[in-house]
Amino acid sequence: MKKNLGLMAIIITMAFFTACDVTTYEYDSTPPDPPTGLYTLNGDGVVELHWNQNRERDLAGYNIYYSYEYDGEYELIGSTGNTYYLDREAQNGDTYFYAVTAYDYDGNESELSYDIVYETPRPEGFNVALANTDATSGYDFSSYSILPFDDLNTDFFYEKFEGKHYLNVWEEADIVDMGATSDIYDINEAPSSGYVPLYEGDPYKFTEAIPGHTYIIWTYDNHFAKVRVKNIVNDRLVFDWAYQLVEGSKLLKRNAAAEKSRTASRSGRN
Repeated sequence: MKKNLGLMAIIITMAFFTACDVTTYEYDSTPPDPPTGLYTLNGDGVVELHWNQNRERDLAGYNIYYSYEYDGEYELIGSTGNTYYLDREAQNGDTYFYAVTAYDYDGNESELSYDIVYETPRPEGFNVALANTDATSGYDFSSYSILPFDDLNTDFFYEKFEGKHYLNVWEEADIVDMGATSDIYDINEAPSSGYVPLYEGDPYKFTEAIPGHTYIIWTYDNHFAKVRVKNIVNDRLVFDWAYQLVEGSKLLKRNAAAEKSRTASRSGRN
């Protein structure tokens, strides 16, 4: 069972005075229902939380809690009157479980939300440029560095061959074209299949680099990343990227609709 580490007590006494009489506000001891539909979206050092709006007329706001375990002790990190919250204290590579409560004007607080919701922030970068030269065509996600294409730490590299542009990974890694996207956030999770095969006699795997397409890269040391090609001009490829620090985790940014469905199927657990 989730354990709430402290409740926010808000006590408001309301009295309305007239020249002839006094009307006293009657205390309500019934707490609001726990919020529903909680889901998260991860980013670079930040986690977005969203949930459904409660319907109680005396609703005053929401408290947001986190824990390092679903069944652990939940610590209050903030409050809001909105149905969303940004946890800007989240650290890349750490996994957080979240819960939200609702409270009313009498200081009554609901139980923690029942949804199983967790997130792992990850680093990202924008407008990185690689050139079609041996020394500046490779990239290492873990150090955010441009490297030579054949450096041992290079996760992928750009190449122009016979008039076409390619993204390449060495044989220990994998790459797949996820198709056209509007931005780096359109792809939420790495796939389990569909990666480019290693053709016989080739030292690396390759796929055509197309502006506007996002690619998933499965690195040799079992990390997942995504790269979106923004443009290619004068043999210079510009891209955005995101990289999951947790080994083996395919979560790059969750899809809100999928997260709503996932949590709704488990609601009611406490």
